Amino acid sequence: MHKANEVDNYMAAYPEEIRELLEELRLTIKKAAPKATEEISYGMPAFKLNGMLVWFGAYSKHIGFYPKASGIEAFKKELSIYKGTKGSVHFPLDKALPTKLITKIVKFRLKENNKNFK
Repeated sequence: MHKANEVDNYMAAYPEEIRELLEELRLTIKKAAPKATEEISYGMPAFKLNGMLVWFGAYSKHIGFYPKASGIEAFKKELSIYKGTKGSVHFPLDKALPTKLITKIVKFRLKENNKNFK
């Protein structure tokens, strides 16, 4: 049994159907960036490796995914079907998470962080 951390506590505050989406997103990020560490940053779960990689959080109608502006820009075409901002994408709660796309974005951010890390 693993010890609960701050991310577990964050996720535990949500209803089961939202927790399941958050856990799916968390596992997708972990698989794409297995050496990254989890933490709470800006009040939400985040992954870090050679700098911050991505953040995610739950809202009333969507799961927010924050791969920095560069991660959004690099996948602008694929993300165009979702609402979002310059640095975020909103995955609706009633649709499956695009895990293959999330994996590509996380791997892109990993390369970006590794390139910028001295």
